[in-house]
Amino acid sequence: MYLTKTAKEELFAKHGKSAKDTGTAEAQIALFTHRISHLTDHLKKNHKDYNTQRSLVKLVGKRRDQLDYLIKSDITRYRAIIKELGLRK
Repeated sequence: MYLTKTAKEELFAKHGKSAKDTGTAEAQIALFTHRISHLTDHLKKNHKDYNTQRSLVKLVGKRRDQLDYLIKSDITRYRAIIKELGLRK
């Protein structure tokens, strides 16, 4: 698999509260962002892979939902994760 257990733990430790913290919005957004960049690179090489294209669109929607939740609940956490991941609306 493209994302090993240790890589996930590092990602969650960096963006979540701990390495085992998979539930916070920041950790999920970071994971979705990593998966989105991986799928985008895959689609650049395999432009006719429509199943991956559909998965990418669904992941972008999930990330958007998490970002919308964060913007409603805590604007400072939203701004921090946007700045940290380099995302823009």
